Amino acid sequence: ASKILGRRGDEPPDFDTEHPARLEDSLKTAEAEGYDLVVLDTAPQADQAALRAARSADLVIVPVRPTIVDMDAVQTTMDICALAKRSPIFVLNAVAPQGREGAEARAVITSGGGTVATTSLGDRKAFRSAFNDGQGAQEVDPGSKAAVEIIALVAELHIPTPQQGNKTSRKKVAA
Repeated sequence: ASKILGRRGDEPPDFDTEHPARLEDSLKTAEAEGYDLVVLDTAPQADQAALRAARSADLVIVPVRPTIVDMDAVQTTMDICALAKRSPIFVLNAVAPQGREGAEARAVITSGGGTVATTSLGDRKAFRSAFNDGQGAQEVDPGSKAAVEIIALVAELHIPTPQQGNKTSRKKVAA
């Protein structure tokens, strides 16, 4: 994530790469600096870093593609979140506009006791193009289907949308 966000230059959001062992200290620093929202992006692995991030989170969002590889990892992710006493919300990502893979993936997750967001993200060029520049689809093409999906997901999950314009510091304090 840091390489992708680094492509934004000095534009918000602020970001930092932090060792998992320093996560708690980084979050305290971020709070002291006035940050209301911190996004923790971990590697797609079931390890101590994922457990620490889950324990530190108020909301655990897990993007999953409707592939056998991702479906095989769902239970492990749920186990890590259970250890952290968190209930993850899975978000179907890169769902083909046609076919039944999305519905099948949703069924696999829910049959195992998982929660899946109602909003899914399609396999859209707007996501890939925006990502290459470290931006969101809603920044690149606000009227696109991709932007509409992101706005719907943010609303569904009640994720605050802070205005970054009032931050005068570019100090990297958030994990």
